Amino acid sequence: NMLDFVFAVDDSVTWHMMNLLKNRSHYSFLKVFGPKQISSIQSYGAGIYYNTLVPCNGRVIKYGVIGTDTLIDDLLHWKTLYVAGRLQKPVKILTQNDNSKLQAALVSNLKSAVTAAFLMLPESFSEEDLYMQIAGLSYSGDFRMVIGEDRLKVQNIVKPNVTHFQKLYSNILQDCPQVVYKHHLGRLEASIDKSPEGQFTQLMALPRTLQQKITSLVDPPGKNRDVEEILLQVAHDPDCGFVVHQGRPRSVYVSVHNLL
Repeated sequence: NMLDFVFAVDDSVTWHMMNLLKNRSHYSFLKVFGPKQISSIQSYGAGIYYNTLVPCNGRVIKYGVIGTDTLIDDLLHWKTLYVAGRLQKPVKILTQNDNSKLQAALVSNLKSAVTAAFLMLPESFSEEDLYMQIAGLSYSGDFRMVIGEDRLKVQNIVKPNVTHFQKLYSNILQDCPQVVYKHHLGRLEASIDKSPEGQFTQLMALPRTLQQKITSLVDPPGKNRDVEEILLQVAHDPDCGFVVHQGRPRSVYVSVHNLL
């Protein structure tokens, strides 16, 4: 298996310039265009540039480079959910500077994942159900309908890593008034408010892009109602959770993260 790294950098042009000097062979033919052009290409799509199939210390790795501001934007707003989706699962952060905005955005992303999962889950559920739903947020398929091999892909992310999911989300769940989190017993007891008022509060806490996508699903063309009005309508919908699911930004794929 390839080890998958992501580097968040403040200055992509300078980073690629230095990396081209040290590791030119890592790049495709695009290296001939230089660091500015590579950084320009990086800005498209999910805002990340990958070098793949790189030999390193007897292993094969791939590494992506993303601007810190682009990463923070995805973590807060789920513009593409590509890197944000990966960071909703257990990963190993090798080093991190004292960027308070990034640290806050990392926590915000996890809280948003829990909120979205609560909306898509029934009133009561197991801890594994929660982590399965979170792991499926950035999955391209319809997780409510997923069967067979597709469901196994999500299970293969969660089941071997339950303790790592617990570590990642324990503080958030302990602070959540809707959850009794019994960490010493390895389980949680949840009573999610499925009233329209409760669901509306959760919908209003979702990342901006998800709110916008839900709005575009529900609001007929030409009406141009505001987001709050539409989310209030969705909160009263018996299929509220399914509407949220359909509105998720679709990342390209769910990647099984090696714990580096």
